[in-house]
Amino acid sequence: MQLFVGLGNPGAKYAGNRHNIGFMAVDRIAGAHGFGPWRAKFQGRVCEGTLGGEKVILLKPETFMNLSGQSVGEAVRFYKIAPEAVTVFHDEIDLGPGKLRVKRGGGHAGHNGLRSITAHIGAEFQRVRLGIGHPGHKDRVASYVLQDFAKADTDWLDDLMRGIADGAPWLAEGKPDRFQTAVAQRMAPARPAPDKTAAKPAAPPEDPAAPDTRNPLQKLVDRFR
Repeated sequence: MQLFVGLGNPGAKYAGNRHNIGFMAVDRIAGAHGFGPWRAKFQGRVCEGTLGGEKVILLKPETFMNLSGQSVGEAVRFYKIAPEAVTVFHDEIDLGPGKLRVKRGGGHAGHNGLRSITAHIGAEFQRVRLGIGHPGHKDRVASYVLQDFAKADTDWLDDLMRGIADGAPWLAEGKPDRFQTAVAQRMAPARPAPDKTAAKPAAPPEDPAAPDTRNPLQKLVDRFR
């Protein structure tokens, strides 16, 4: 059994925020793979399903970001899940928009959700870092992550969510490299093969000033073509 956690803040006010990209990711996984209905539990919302033959619990803490660990800790203790079986989807300002990286363990880099989870279950959980870009100055980070994605972000964000849903079974099977490949294929789809039936470009016209190198027989043949 595994626990996939999406981080964000509860309520319609925050639904479109950059900080809520973790919620968006687990919502897309649930919808794409026929998970059961969401229900209230562990100070959050949970639903259950199967990915790659593995039972997976999806959790969206509703404690607000900086207390996410309370919800995650309750779920881990209830299901008796090791921290290594927990995967957390969260926003990452140190990655460009649409970039994704999978990492196990490490620090929280100032992310309040990760800080709280580490305090409750330790640092050995897996993280799916979802790039949202950096506002350019550290003093603007707090307001930036609590702003909605711009309309210009719609296409790459949808591609990223589709890729996460495509690759989720690989993640559940413990194959993060294949998961990342599935996401990359959505973000940069293969180019179509060249059309071999397309007309070939016309040959360049002959230069009338060029010397005639034909022999007498070739000149005679060309006269009767």
